[in-house]
Amino acid sequence: MNREDSLNAQDLQTKVLKAENKRFYLDVKENSRGRFLKITEVNTQARTKNKITLALSSVEEFRDFLNMFAEFYNNLGPTPVNTTRDGKLKSEFMKKDDKRYFLDLKENSRGRFLRVSQVVRYTRQHVAFPALLLVELRNNINEILEEFGGSDGENPFNNLPESRECKVEQKKFYFDVGRNERGVFLRLTEAKNNFRQNVTIPKSGWEQVRDILDEFCGYDDIGTCTSPKLKNSNGGGGGDNTTSPTTPGTTNINNTNNANSNNNLNNNGSLPNSDIIAGNDATNGEGDY
Repeated sequence: MNREDSLNAQDLQTKVLKAENKRFYLDVKENSRGRFLKITEVNTQARTKNKITLALSSVEEFRDFLNMFAEFYNNLGPTPVNTTRDGKLKSEFMKKDDKRYFLDLKENSRGRFLRVSQVVRYTRQHVAFPALLLVELRNNINEILEEFGGSDGENPFNNLPESRECKVEQKKFYFDVGRNERGVFLRLTEAKNNFRQNVTIPKSGWEQVRDILDEFCGYDDIGTCTSPKLKNSNGGGGGDNTTSPTTPGTTNINNTNNANSNNNLNNNGSLPNSDIIAGNDATNGEGDY
């Protein structure tokens, strides 16, 4: 969620839970993307604040996990149990659009608690609920679902493709489709260690990018064409008659330049000075455009 959506969100309902020196705010909100639940954890002593957001359509799944964790916690008993090195007792995972949620019931010297972490691309936020609060939290979530249901509301944004990701060697690539006032776009993020960079491609350019990638995939590591389709379009793929492949709707610049050069040759095989200057101007003009 961007800052503009957050500022323009309309408050629909707020519930407050208290535990020791913490307060938890359950805020049902609505913005241009639809309805969502914002959960804020406020530590009144340390004066810290953490928050996560869930689309209303994913709150029901979240409620079901809370049921599962509450039942598991009630069966543990009061004595400490064997845990992993990081104190995990039970873990679950859920995903919605470009958001991933990690739910971990943990134990440390201060007691047992449920940590809910929200990861969006390379940004992580979390809230932590004392285990004793799980039943009350679940009950409040139930009341929210009874009043607002499990729908994000009518919004064309919700029909966009889900985010995808892939790992190539030591890098991760994230593909996130979004919408703003200018239309639909694809944000491609490259991530490696602490290095992040992204590019944004408007939907009007997706097919062009796909065609270029299809063409590149037709060559091996040493530049040999391995695609039968490209070989056929290049007149068999061998010999001096091979031409560079072109995408539909474009002009083969090499062939055009060769034809123009032949037409402009003097009897001695050289170009007139005026033609050379005009050619350079034309080239620079195309580059500037």
